Amino acid sequence: MAQGSDSNDTTYKSPSPGSRPSSSDDVKKVMRREKNRIAAQKSRMRQTQKADSLHLESENLEKENAALRKEVKQLTEEAKYLSSVLSSHEPLCTGLAPQTPDLLYPPHHGSYHQPHIAVPHYQH
Repeated sequence: MAQGSDSNDTTYKSPSPGSRPSSSDDVKKVMRREKNRIAAQKSRMRQTQKADSLHLESENLEKENAALRKEVKQLTEEAKYLSSVLSSHEPLCTGLAPQTPDLLYPPHHGSYHQPHIAVPHYQH
C-alpha cells in the first residue's frame, strides 16, 4: 500500500498560502472526513452483502436448473417409451383404426333419442 493512501489518514495538511483556517474549520474538516469514512464503510458493506446475495441466488438457480433439466430428460424418456408402447399396440387394437368424422360423432337418430323424463313440479 502506498504511503499516504490510507483511508484512515487524518494527518493535517497545511492550508494553501495566504489563508489561515480557524480551529472550527479544522474540526468541521475532521468531522466531514469521519462521516465520509463511515459512509464509505457502509457502502462497501452493502456492496459485499449484495454480491453475497447474488452469489447465493445464482447457486440456487443453478441447482433448480439442473433439477429441471433432469426432469425434462426423464419426461422425454417416458414419452419415448410410451410412444413405443403405443406403436407396438396400434396394430393389435381395432379401436384405433382410422375413422371418418361420421364415426367419431354418430348421427342423431330416433334410436339414440331418449324421451324427456317428466319431473313433477311440487307446489309450495
